[in-house]
Amino acid sequence: MSVPAPGNDDPAGSPSEVVSRYLEAIYYIWAEGEVVRSSRLADWLGVSRPTVTLALQRMTRDGLVSLNAGKEIRLTESGLSAATTIVRRHRIVERWLTDVLGLDWVDADEEAARLEHSISERVETQLFESLGRPTSCPHGNPIPGHSEPDPNEVRLSEVSTGWKGRVSRISEVAEREAPTLLAYLSEHALVPRALVRVLESDPRRATVTVEVEERSQTLDLDAVAKVWVVPS
Repeated sequence: MSVPAPGNDDPAGSPSEVVSRYLEAIYYIWAEGEVVRSSRLADWLGVSRPTVTLALQRMTRDGLVSLNAGKEIRLTESGLSAATTIVRRHRIVERWLTDVLGLDWVDADEEAARLEHSISERVETQLFESLGRPTSCPHGNPIPGHSEPDPNEVRLSEVSTGWKGRVSRISEVAEREAPTLLAYLSEHALVPRALVRVLESDPRRATVTVEVEERSQTLDLDAVAKVWVVPS
């Protein structure tokens, strides 16, 4: 989805929908351990770099982000608070779409991106309670304020032959930038809580052979880099 430069926030003081998309994107990139720069943000949102530059100038003025000497984009305290609220609502809505309405996890992510900006705090709370207080989205990513990432998790692409464990979550990068990858991972049973054993890692071919739920399969290294796992 192409996102234009942000205008003014709404009268109630909450970020506008466009500003919210910028905040959300920065949060997701930062949460994956990446350095957030204008070029990365432009790619993520599908806009030009000048558009991002203009947006960041306005968001800096409004105290939502800051840029250091290395041009790294960081959320301020108020920016992080706003971004956390957006992400929390997105993931709660995803759970409702999958658990109650039966959408698959690709469609749920896309629909939640449309709905998250119209959800009030009251509706968010009611959804959370009615869903049984979930701690993660369908992709395993923790719901801010209700759970934290497992400190022992690593990328599946980084573990060695013989490693055993289970899938903890699927990267937000896969969710937003490569929805076809989500379908690919689902087809290969690489979903949260699935048991995994690494049979072979081949750097030359950029592949990893894994056993998932007692089924052996060879996967692209870029694909498994989007899968976070924890040891069993």
